[in-house]
Parts: sequence; structure tokens; C-alpha cells
Amino acid sequence: MRLGAAHWPEGYLCPRCYDHALETYGTCTGCGTERLTPGLAPDGGKLCTDCAGGLGDFTCEQCGREARRYQRGVCGQCVLAERLGELLDDGTGSIRAELLPLFDALRQTRRLKGPLTWTSKPHVQRNLRVLARGEVPLTHEGLSRLIPWRSVAYLRDLLIQAGVLPPADRQLLLFQRWLGEKLPAIDNATHRKLLELFAAWHVQRRLHTLAGRSPLTGKQVQQARSEIHLATAFLDHLADHGRSLANCTQADVDAWYADGYTARRLTHAFLRWAMRSKHMPKAIIPHRSTSNPAPLAQHQRLALLRQLVNRDDVPLQDRVAALLVLLYAQPLTRITRLGTDDVRHEDGEVLVRLGNPPSPVPAPFAGMLLDYLGQRPNTMTATNPDSGWLFPGRRAGQPMTPEALELRLRHLAFPTQRGRTAAIRHLVLQAPAPVVARMLGYHDDTTAQLAAEAGGTWRHYAPGDHSRSP
Repeated sequence: MRLGAAHWPEGYLCPRCYDHALETYGTCTGCGTERLTPGLAPDGGKLCTDCAGGLGDFTCEQCGREARRYQRGVCGQCVLAERLGELLDDGTGSIRAELLPLFDALRQTRRLKGPLTWTSKPHVQRNLRVLARGEVPLTHEGLSRLIPWRSVAYLRDLLIQAGVLPPADRQLLLFQRWLGEKLPAIDNATHRKLLELFAAWHVQRRLHTLAGRSPLTGKQVQQARSEIHLATAFLDHLADHGRSLANCTQADVDAWYADGYTARRLTHAFLRWAMRSKHMPKAIIPHRSTSNPAPLAQHQRLALLRQLVNRDDVPLQDRVAALLVLLYAQPLTRITRLGTDDVRHEDGEVLVRLGNPPSPVPAPFAGMLLDYLGQRPNTMTATNPDSGWLFPGRRAGQPMTPEALELRLRHLAFPTQRGRTAAIRHLVLQAPAPVVARMLGYHDDTTAQLAAEAGGTWRHYAPGDHSRSP
């Protein structure tokens, strides 16, 4: 029998259903007691092991709690506590005091399979031990010395969530780590020096500015990496043709872009920086229009809205995100930063706070949004047990990334960019652009330009209080 699979009176249970059954607690519809209720009554109610019969005994031999037993008749909480006690030992037989919040957070997880699997991995055990024994400083800088980076990023999020480490922009830290590995690997010393200057005075400077306004997104960091990659490739291109940045000509620049303008467009940043800082002669950087795709027609937008409301085969999480795009023209970067407190239910009306004032939510979307609040994913793990994000992510304290949400919507063949453009153009035709801007969190100039392009009649509307004074 595979781990987690079982034959019960209801029939064969797959590992996933078996795990779910042994994580279900509540009032037994048979005897009325509060306990583990893995059984299923004929009317759909939950039954305890005694009333269900034939399920087995799930009492932990160590703590007496009813739960799934992972080894030697011991429940997951006891197994995890014993394992963490060993991994977080500071060498004196006790858990390092600074790591006690992490110990408590992991033990309180409702779904223990995740932390048990995570703490069983050799690299995780190694990293926890060196932190517990002080072999590596318990700081962000200290964590940057550990490998592999993905596992360390997850551990960093857990430590921030538990209050062991102060908050930090994880995307910025990941970029700095990547940069620290990328630049030393460049063989050409002249190229390496130029790229170090470009990274310090342009790329990282811009990222720090953006991080000061709001948490960095994966796309912003990916753009920064692409700028470094393309700057490296451009310098190699010059060297292959017997040239250097100091004697680069207009013909060299034109030849570089001629082989693929779109793929090399992000070289613009390096060339502009190089010319401003006198590392290369003045040259004209080619420019081509990269206009957005045409928006959806209004009847297409309405058809998509009907589908999203009625398609119960699509996860509610994805439908809510798509509706926020189609109704309120919200970008995925902003949708993923919404919190549960941004959804208000007052006096029978549902509002979503995207700007000021909050926007009313029409039926039936209002009901969908309220239903979703009660079944958000990723809230039963060690990472986000009390998450306030509307779309919780898998990493501790973090929302879902825009890239992950974009991928989910792409699998539904949902036209995110065209749908958002159609929504904002429709809205600026129905109301003054400044009003739309304030309600949806847009800049006045952006909505005013869209209104003009769409042929709106509100272009001379002046924002502000239009009430008459007595």
C-alpha cells in the first residue's frame, strides 16, 4: 500500500483524500463529540472513528492527540517537534533562543506533511543546523552564504514571518545574490569593471528606488537581469569584431540591433548609461514602436464575464482574479497585492478598495468574492496560517506572485492585457477620467489619455467637489 492510501468502508482512498480526512476535525454527527472526524455519514456529515467504524485507531502514543500517525504510532506534531529539537539545537541540548519562534510556527501548522517533508531534506537540515549553532550569522547577509538559493529563499521567508529576521525585499535580495555570482564569472576584466559600474549606478540604484515605493515584482527583477545579460552580450559582440566600448561607432550599434531589435531592446539602458558616463561616444539608439495589442470588443468582454460567473469547473481563485481585470482594469501586479481588508461588506453592499473611494461590486461578482474569502488557498501551511493577502502565496508572508497568477490565467486562455485595456476604455467612456482614476488607483494623466483615444466626452470635466454651496 502506498503511503497515505487506505481501504475504508467508503472504498479506496487516494493519498490526497487520506491526508485530507486525517486533517478534518469538528463535531461528529453521530455522537456529537468534538474530535477527529475522518468518516463520512450517508447524509454527507462527518463521523468520528468510533461512529464510522473500520477506519482504525489514530491516537498518538506520545501525546494522546487524535491525528495521522507518521511513525511508530506517533503523530506528526510530535515527530516534527522531535526533529526540530535536534536540528535547532544550539549545541547545549536546547533550541537556540532566537529560533524558538520558528519552532513554534512550524509546529502549529495544520497540514504537517509539508514541514515534515521539508525538514527531511539534507540541505534543509544542514542549513538549520549551521544557523542554530551560530556557524553562520542569523542575518540576511548570513543567509546569503547558504545554498541552494531557492531553499534559502523559502527559509528566509519563514524567518521573516516568524519575526526572527526583520522584513526585507526578497526579490532585491535574490537579485543581489544572483549578481554576486554573475559578475565574478566574467573573464574579461575590462568588461567586468564596466558591468560592475553599470549594475551599481543604474540597475541596483533603480531597483532600490522601486523597492522603496512597493515590493519588487519578479518581472522587475527579470528586466534587471536581462539588462545585465544584454550588456554583457553587447560587449562580447564588440570584442568579436575587434572593437571596444570606448571606440564604439554608430555602425556597431546599428549592427547589434539589426540582428533582432525586440530581443535586444533592453540594451537601451546600458547604452544610455555608457554615453552619460562618458564610457562610449554619442550614438543614436534605434527606436521602434511596440504598441499594445488591440483591446477586446465590448461584446467579447461581456461574454467573458458571463463565462467566468457561470463556469464552476474553473477554480474560484482564477475567476475572481480574471473578474478584477475585466471589471476594474486592474493589472496583475496590483491584484496580487490586495489584502482581505480591501474587501468590505457593509450594509448589504460589497466594496473593493482599489483607490478612493472604494468601488462597488455588482452581483453576482459580490457573492463570488465573499465565497472566495472563506476558501482562499495556501492558508493551512506553515507559511501563511494567518495571511491577510487576498491571494496568498506559498512562501511565508508573501502573496502569490504576478507571474504565477499570469500563468494560471494563461492556462485558461484568458486575454489579460487585452481584457484590461478593454475594461479601462469602457470605464472612461462611462464616467469622467479623473473619477475613474481615483476609484481604480490610476494616474489622472493615464485615464485622460485613454479617454481621449477612446473618444470620451468627459475631457473637460474638472475633478473635485461639485456640490453647490448654500
